[in-house]
This record gives sequence, C-alpha cells and structure tokens, in this order.
Amino acid sequence: MRALALALLLAAGCVSHSTGETEVGVLVCKIGLGCAHKGVQEQLYPPGSTNFFAPFIRDFYTFDTKVQNLEMIASRKRGDRAERDDLQFKTTDGNDISMDVTVAWTVDPKLAPDLLQNVGTTTAEVKEKLVRPVARTLVRDVLNELDSEAVYNSDKRFEKAEKARTVLSDALAPHGVIVSQVILHEHRFNPEYEQVIHDRKLAEQRAQQLKSESEAALQEALRNLESARGHVAGDIATAQGGLKQTQLEADAEYYKQQQNADAILAERTAKAKAIQKRNEALRGSGGRAMVKLRIAEALEGKSIVLLPTGANGIGLNKLDVNKLLESSLMQSEAVDPK
Repeated sequence: MRALALALLLAAGCVSHSTGETEVGVLVCKIGLGCAHKGVQEQLYPPGSTNFFAPFIRDFYTFDTKVQNLEMIASRKRGDRAERDDLQFKTTDGNDISMDVTVAWTVDPKLAPDLLQNVGTTTAEVKEKLVRPVARTLVRDVLNELDSEAVYNSDKRFEKAEKARTVLSDALAPHGVIVSQVILHEHRFNPEYEQVIHDRKLAEQRAQQLKSESEAALQEALRNLESARGHVAGDIATAQGGLKQTQLEADAEYYKQQQNADAILAERTAKAKAIQKRNEALRGSGGRAMVKLRIAEALEGKSIVLLPTGANGIGLNKLDVNKLLESSLMQSEAVDPK
C-alpha cells in the first residue's frame, strides 16, 4: 500500500520530456521502482515523441542523430575552435605539414544508452570527449604515412582520407559513433619548402612545355617529310612519264628512219640492178653498136684534120674509123668491166 501510494503521488507530479525530429531519448532511473533496473535503461524513445516521468527519480537525456561535423581547421573564424585547430603532422621524408580536416559522423541510435553510460549526456559531450581526441590521433597517424610529393597528389590524398575513415569507424563504432566521411582540405608546408616545391613545379611545367614543343616540332617535321616524299614521288612519276613519252617518240622516229633507210636501200638497189643490167646489155654486140653510134653522133658535123708526120715532114696517114671505134669501146669496157 505504501509503494502504491508513493507511485500515485509521483504520477500526480510527472514532468513531460520530448524528443526532436532527429533525436532519440534515453531514460535513467535513479531508483529501480517502476523500471527494469536502476540506472541507464536500454529502451529508446523515438524522435518526435513526448513522455511523462516523475521528477527527481527519473532523468531523461536526448542525443541528436543527424550528421555532425568535426571541423579541425587553421582559421579562427571557422571550425570548432576560436583558435588554430588544424592537424599538424610530419611526412615520411621529414617535412612538417599542417592540414584542415573535417570528420562527418553520427550517433548510432541503438548504442545511445552506451554513450550515455560511458561517454557523456549530450551529443556535444560525445563530440568533445570521444570523437575529437580519437579523430585527431588516428587521422594524424594515417597522414604521417604520406610523403611530400603525395600531398600534392589528389588520388593519394583521397586514398588516405578513405583509410582514415575506415580506421576511425573501426575505433568508434563499438562506442556508438558512425563515421561517414573524412575530408582533407587545404594543406600548408613550411614556407621555405613551399618555395622549393613551387620552383620545382614551375621547372616541371617548363620541362613539360618543352617536351610538348619538341613533340610538336617532330610531328611538323614528319608532316614536312611526308609532303616532300609526296612531291618527290610526283616529280618521279612526271619524269618517268616524260621518259616513257620520249622513248615512244624515239622508237617512232627510229621506225620512221628505218623505213626511210629501207626505201632508200630498195631504191638504190633497184638502180644498181638497172645499171648492172644496162652494163650487161652494153657488153654485148648491141652495146658496141650503141657506142659506135654515140661516137658517130659525136663526130657528126665535126672536121677531121690529118697532119703529116715523118722524118722529112712528109708522110701519109690513114684514118681507120672502125679501129677508132673499137679502141673507144675497149676503153669503155676497161672503165666498166661489168
């Protein structure tokens, strides 16, 4: 009866507790009366709910389950601290670097009672007591694996960011914190080393430019070579065509001259044969008669004078015309024995 009276008395003075749209609630019973046990209860109160609990013997806590950002950056006007808060680490080749880092995380609703019992009573306390110190330590350990060149490589940075997310998840998930992303932002080297890197990058860019120009010049030379080959091939084709034309013209001229020579040879052969035939005809009796006739024709109308000869200038000569003709004929045959 006494316990019932106490319960009625407490129920009459209950206080309402509500959870926001992204919050879950956890109840703590200071005494075991009306609860499964004393202390933090495993039961979760869902988002957007209102519940009534007796004052003094019940405490009610809420945890926000929306995405939270832990911003560790150098600027004093942004981030979780009004002071420089970026991560500082050393590369594998000994350079000091600082980097802005953001860790996106959420409270695991199922483990909200564990967070309340072991870490803190609010999301902000979970962030400061658990997420922040673990994140700064483990993310720095992962970044220490980078060398100076890799810091400039976006693929390498993304690879390390993903590894940091995995390492953080493995460390925080058992305690009720889910890490969804680790983002690596701006990085800063020692100023002197920054200048060295800057000069090196300029040298590499200049070398790349020279390489590109060299390749362009090579390609231009190859194009010119191909063009020259084309011109030479065209000239050779033209020359070969001219040579072929000249050969054809020469062959035609040779054939023409050969035909002319054959004609001349045939003509002169015919003349020679005709002369031969005439000579053969002249060697006969008819030929002698013709010669006599020609001599007679030649002597026709001419005066023949006989001069005296002898020792005393007195003598008598006879002109034998037949002998004269025979002598002339013999002389003619001697000239042309054929």
